[in-house]
Amino acid sequence: MTLVVEQPRPVTREVKSIPSDPKESLMDGGFVVDANSFGHTFRDYNAESERQKTVEEFYRMNHIHQTCDFVKRMREQYGKLDRVEMSIWECIELLNEFVDESDPDLDEPQIEHLLQTAEAIRKDYPEEDWLHLTGLIHDLGKVLLHPSFGQLPQWAVVGDTFPVGCAFDECNVHHKVAKGNKTSLPLAGLFIIRYHSFYPLHKHGAHQYLMNEEDKENLKWLHVFNKYDVYSKSKVRIDVEKVKPYYLSLIEKYFPAKLKW
Repeated sequence: MTLVVEQPRPVTREVKSIPSDPKESLMDGGFVVDANSFGHTFRDYNAESERQKTVEEFYRMNHIHQTCDFVKRMREQYGKLDRVEMSIWECIELLNEFVDESDPDLDEPQIEHLLQTAEAIRKDYPEEDWLHLTGLIHDLGKVLLHPSFGQLPQWAVVGDTFPVGCAFDECNVHHKVAKGNKTSLPLAGLFIIRYHSFYPLHKHGAHQYLMNEEDKENLKWLHVFNKYDVYSKSKVRIDVEKVKPYYLSLIEKYFPAKLKW
């Protein structure tokens, strides 16, 4: 997925300091598993599995069609936020209909991944409720797959992020909505939502020449988040009705009741 969005305006909410080693995994309570749902290491795009051909074909189409002109056209088409008005939770429920074809690690509906990520973060960072909510909503952009949003093909919506208009880096594999609706999430949360799939940057260190000092600071929180985004994927099911009241309270705290999408 490629995105071109404006820099969010600063908010005053305080963000506490992160661990001294942001890349150190802190999870230890049932969410961390040694292998993905297919018995392979996480993000192994060469492992032979029932998902391999689907993932390979996805990235072939993604790398062919995600051009600079295409990204500009999508920004113009969807940046107006005039498609529909609905709540965050209503959007989450729409994602129940989709399985991410770019993901070699999981073939469950998206709400499972969102709750696994959020609950794993909540366990290790109980005081950082903004980070719990960021885990819950980080993939809501996948709603563009839904007929209400034009039913875009998966290659246009999901998958790893890479910049267009510059050289294609060899490490690439085969939120404007939040800002426009006046969220009070910290800038670090918006940065995570925007760049959590930008693996060439936060995993391989590519394209750092595009970063400013604020980006570099927010990248530390993205390194923390990524551990939970990737390694919480498992067959461990979350009791949605049990945790739903907590996340509804966070949505109410950080977002208006209805958002323009």
